Amino acid sequence: MTGHSRTPTAGRPSAPQVSLHLLGGFRLTHDETPVVVPRGLQRVIALIGLRPGATRSHLAGLLWPETSEDRALSSLRTALWRLRQDPYCPLVTDGDTVRLGPRVTVDVDELVHTAARVRTGDVPDTAGVALAAGRHDLLPGWYDDWVLLERERLRQLRLHMLEQLAGNHLAAGRHGEALEAALEAMAAEPLRETPHRLVVRIHLAEGNAFEAVHAFYVYRDLLLRELRLEPSPAMCALLDETLAPIRHATRPTAAPRRPAQTPPAASRARPQA
Repeated sequence: MTGHSRTPTAGRPSAPQVSLHLLGGFRLTHDETPVVVPRGLQRVIALIGLRPGATRSHLAGLLWPETSEDRALSSLRTALWRLRQDPYCPLVTDGDTVRLGPRVTVDVDELVHTAARVRTGDVPDTAGVALAAGRHDLLPGWYDDWVLLERERLRQLRLHMLEQLAGNHLAAGRHGEALEAALEAMAAEPLRETPHRLVVRIHLAEGNAFEAVHAFYVYRDLLLRELRLEPSPAMCALLDETLAPIRHATRPTAAPRRPAQTPPAASRARPQA
């Protein structure tokens, strides 16, 4: 691994900052300067960043699943030796476990931390950070099993964080912020019903019946077109009270029933033998 040299500036902290970015693609920076990392070592660094404190056997099995355990452990020892030669990515080993050094920050950790703060109701100074956190998938273009599993976990974590944020704003009467968070979740997963349901609830809370009905039918049309499904009963129930007067006004009135006519007496007379 090599870093691009840069002239130190006055006032720079003595301890360099190393950042590992995994959302949107692999990127390692040293004091904001990109560090070139071979693809083979990128996988090792990424996995250690995602599984801090994992044992060597666990790391080796995930990184080289098609080889024997002895060969996988040998490949891991070689990779760790190469990483220890470079000060840009310090490692900490504790017995049989390996983790990144304390100077290395990982963007995935920031997403997890932000989601935890939102979950506890810490909204005001976290809202903007939460909207931007995790907008990009974990390591796009990587198809290792451990990447796919972690990518889906983080995707679900972000969706629930945004929905929680929208719900917190809605409960506090901050409808604009609530709508922004719900629309962010909707953009992340257009077919997911929860953010659409939140959008309808927000519009109803603001008294915007037209916007609520419009949002409902936009989602209904999307769901029918893509999955041949109808919105859930919970989604439909949100608009029952709003749509009731419209349904009543457009319901066709039944025509009054005409009384059965009594046939004439002559036709009722029985023929004589």
